[in-house]
Amino acid sequence: MSPTKINLAEKLTKFADTWNPRVVGSYNGNELRVVKVDGEFVWHNHADTDELFLVLSGELTMHFRDRAEVLKPGELIVVPRGTEHKPSAIGECHLLVIDAEGTVNTGEVKDTILTRAALERI
Repeated sequence: MSPTKINLAEKLTKFADTWNPRVVGSYNGNELRVVKVDGEFVWHNHADTDELFLVLSGELTMHFRDRAEVLKPGELIVVPRGTEHKPSAIGECHLLVIDAEGTVNTGEVKDTILTRAALERI
């Protein structure tokens, strides 16, 4: 397979909904996901894998049980495996999220609205 560039801004124009990650690429068992977020997500963790969040636009607040970190465009945070966290945004925020292939977006929490059983590849 020949390497192909990925334009994240262009990929983000392909959908409007929030909290529904799309896979735009993969490498070494990891998925590159773009997602639009607005409002609050659920408290959750991923027992077996770390998770990376890179803010592309907007502002993300990553809540932990003992503190919150505010991320602006160009900033990222790695949430270590097993760490309970809850992302939130006031206004639309665009993210690149790197997860191990097949990682459920809500971890062990099953939310009837937010859990995505399978992610669309765009």
